Amino acid sequence: MTLDLPFIWAGLIAFAVLAYVVLDGFDLGIGMLFPLFKKERERDVLMNSVAPVWDGNETWLVLGGGGLLAAFPLAYAVILPALYAPLTVMLLGLIFRGVAFEFRWRTVRWKPVWDWSFALGSLAASFTQGIALGGLIQGIKVADRAYAGGWWDWLTPFSILTGIAVVVGYTLLGACWLVIKTEGDIQNRCYDLGRKLSIALVVLIGLVSLWTPFLGEQFLSRWFTWPNIALTAPMPILVLVAAGALWRGLHDYSRPAQPFLSALALFVLSYVGLGISFWPLMVPPSITFYDAAAPDASLGFLLVGAAILLPVILAYTAYAYYVFRGKVDPNAHYH
Repeated sequence: MTLDLPFIWAGLIAFAVLAYVVLDGFDLGIGMLFPLFKKERERDVLMNSVAPVWDGNETWLVLGGGGLLAAFPLAYAVILPALYAPLTVMLLGLIFRGVAFEFRWRTVRWKPVWDWSFALGSLAASFTQGIALGGLIQGIKVADRAYAGGWWDWLTPFSILTGIAVVVGYTLLGACWLVIKTEGDIQNRCYDLGRKLSIALVVLIGLVSLWTPFLGEQFLSRWFTWPNIALTAPMPILVLVAAGALWRGLHDYSRPAQPFLSALALFVLSYVGLGISFWPLMVPPSITFYDAAAPDASLGFLLVGAAILLPVILAYTAYAYYVFRGKVDPNAHYH
């Protein structure tokens, strides 16, 4: 039996991107929550809640980007020039945020600078990820297997909407993570923030979902023509079920993990919805993952490495979260 290597690699990269979103999303969200907590002790707790795992979370971004370059070079060559500006800002935001983890613990005079670097770096990375997502969904102009659009094609009302949605979603994940990891006043404030953010996120998911089918004929036919509609109709229902579980969890203080798991469910369902819209496209509106794939010999060679590397990353990630489970000690320090 011959393996469908482009399909396998499309699934692996999709998994890596989803893993990055659900793992790094909540610690980006904590960075965006930073300005809402004024006391230095509170900010220390916020940072300590993700300090042991944040760098491991970003492994999935490297895996997704590197995998795209190696397995789908055409898609990489088209997407990168189309989204140079937002992706550059995203990387700068991640750099400043990463540096802030180290520097804010080593200085007194400049601590406010690194606090804001942590917050603004998280905001910049989150917003530009949403912008890049919107720019990809709305389609990229391609001619002769190369990007044929302009410098600002990525900047549209739709991409701004998706940028805001990602910011709100990540901030909600951050608040729900802190519900699990903290106690007392911080936890209570995060319950309250989570309720407000959950309403905003559900509204934004609805707006993006209603707008997306009208960005291209392939999206419209996928969601609103028979027999496709019989398969896609359960998605909005599942989103509402997850939203209901999130809302209940944010009012039931006896189950601190429920809000976080429900918020993750919303992200996973939204991601599945995007997959339904895209299939089998990798770069809308014209490039499928079969068109963009490297030769099968290269994909097969890479798959051997992935079969070794992925279990190691998964095992390390699971072990790190197991070791650092439980509530954050308010008296602990990052170093």
